Amino acid sequence: MQITNNYSFHGELTVPGDKSISHRSIMFGAISKGHTEVTGFLQGADCLSTISCFQKLGISIENLGDCVHIYGKGLHGLTAPSQVLDVGNSGTTTRLISGILAGQCFESTLDGDNSIRRRPMKRIFTPLSEMGANFQCWDKESFPASLTVSDSGCAPFTVRGGQLQGIHYQSPVASAQVKSAVLLAGLYAKGETSVTEPVLSRNHTELMLTGFGADIRSYGTTAVVKPQPTLEGQKIHVPGDISSAAYFIALGLVTPRSEILIQNVGINPTRDGILQVALAMGADITLLNKRIVSGEPVADILVKSSTLHGITVEGEIIPTLIDEIPVIAVMAAFAEGTTIIRDAKELRVKESDRIAAITENLSAMGGSITATEDGMVIEGGRPLHNANIHTFQDHRIAMAFTVAGLNAAGEMILDDRDCVTISYPSFFTDIESLTK
Repeated sequence: MQITNNYSFHGELTVPGDKSISHRSIMFGAISKGHTEVTGFLQGADCLSTISCFQKLGISIENLGDCVHIYGKGLHGLTAPSQVLDVGNSGTTTRLISGILAGQCFESTLDGDNSIRRRPMKRIFTPLSEMGANFQCWDKESFPASLTVSDSGCAPFTVRGGQLQGIHYQSPVASAQVKSAVLLAGLYAKGETSVTEPVLSRNHTELMLTGFGADIRSYGTTAVVKPQPTLEGQKIHVPGDISSAAYFIALGLVTPRSEILIQNVGINPTRDGILQVALAMGADITLLNKRIVSGEPVADILVKSSTLHGITVEGEIIPTLIDEIPVIAVMAAFAEGTTIIRDAKELRVKESDRIAAITENLSAMGGSITATEDGMVIEGGRPLHNANIHTFQDHRIAMAFTVAGLNAAGEMILDDRDCVTISYPSFFTDIESLTK
């Protein structure tokens, strides 16, 4: 795909539904009693993988596009799958469903694409095994033709559920996926289950499970769940994904003479780090029409072209913006001065090694960037020229560098535009809508 710098951007748009909330609406609806109706559901490849997995576990799900109907069978209503659960590219599906499967009286095998087969799963195996589940990894080269045991700690793997015991888990990483996997297993355990993180990660699981009827309490960086709740089907409206809005926030800020209104965006404080960073860099951003929708804070975000300056991004804010760091790096390249990003080693084990991907591509465009073990240092203000961009089939790299390409000299070529379907199928169409 070719991208050139021809435009300023004006208008309004609504980004697709929040990916994290969409995943959870399917999972929690499946283990609840009765009908759950989800509007604003993200029709991205990752969330469709979650639907497919729960259909293989015996749950009836009708996907009508923007509205999805889940006919849950209660906490113990899942049935053993007759085939491998294909999680596609979705780390959220893999880790969260493992927490649910840990409490089942049958075994399930999960596998995904080449990216999932490289992503670390021992971070959930450890606490779930401590609770009583059993995990067996398989040699990816011979699977499924030959079941050869592997110690890779990655997919493909089999979960054998069983009688679980509640634990207190001191997580070494601030990860909503790890926390959620343990809390979901805790629904099936004997006794309370709690998770303490080094800093607070996104809390969609705690908010939504409470809405379905679970007994969850949170204090500080610890969440505690009581077992064997009666979960009841709900009506869920999914707000726009702030991770998807981030590209248009950046586009509006760095493109001269631009003004963009992004409507119906979730601004959960465990997710709004991109707004805090942008404001600290000098952004002209206004939050309009603040409200609560299905338990989540929502607002319309008005973005205007701004002169940005470099800052340091580190510490407790990192878990609130970990998925937005690629586009923050792009913003930093257009800002005056130095931006330092630290404490983001988690980027090494996303869909790609995002530290390496950002460094390679920004350097190819003429930017000044130095990779570190847990982040990067970017000297902003240098004119960028377009280049051939290696996306590594990573949707967030593709979209972040599209923003860069629209503000750089010459013609950019993305080696894979289709990877954006993971989280934002209409991304390029929405960009075009702002040029008219």
